[in-house]
Amino acid sequence: MTETPQPIERNGLDDLTRFIHLGLTVFGILALITGLWAGDYKRAHHFGFSVHKWLGLTLSFFMAWRIWHGFYGPREARFSQWVPFTPERLKLAGEDCLSLLRLRLPERASHQGLAGVVQTFGLAIFAWMALTGSLMALWLTPGGKAGGVVHAIKEMHELGLWLIVGFLAIHLIAVALHALAGDNLWRKMFFLK
Repeated sequence: MTETPQPIERNGLDDLTRFIHLGLTVFGILALITGLWAGDYKRAHHFGFSVHKWLGLTLSFFMAWRIWHGFYGPREARFSQWVPFTPERLKLAGEDCLSLLRLRLPERASHQGLAGVVQTFGLAIFAWMALTGSLMALWLTPGGKAGGVVHAIKEMHELGLWLIVGFLAIHLIAVALHALAGDNLWRKMFFLK
């Protein structure tokens, strides 16, 4: 019989976990912005694609590190402690949605309830973008159009752009609401507190 993990304290994330989050944030936003210039891969001179590729590969490194950290890192960062794959955790997410409908912020430990659903969604999208982007970095030959499997991977990667924008919007709104309520966890995540 497995026992349910104890809730995690709200500010219990270690410096390494916060550093990985910072890397995902910085390189994720930079890769997102430079992705707007990456369409020049079709030309012989493809500076936008090259910049996007290297920033994206750096993001892929941080994503791989976060996945490893999610299995072997400290207890607070492990997926087994917060990813909403059990009925109890999904129930917490549902309660959080009802709380938001009543215009009250949920008070839970870090990554629990609805926050766990949002973070799982974000990590899944970032992992998808890291995988498809890394495959394109390996297989896409600049100077010509993508064809075959590479074209399909490119299309899947481009679809992820809108999912990333959606995730970032949800995440930033949640951070802003928590900050307005006096919970400035964002300052700790960026080593400002």
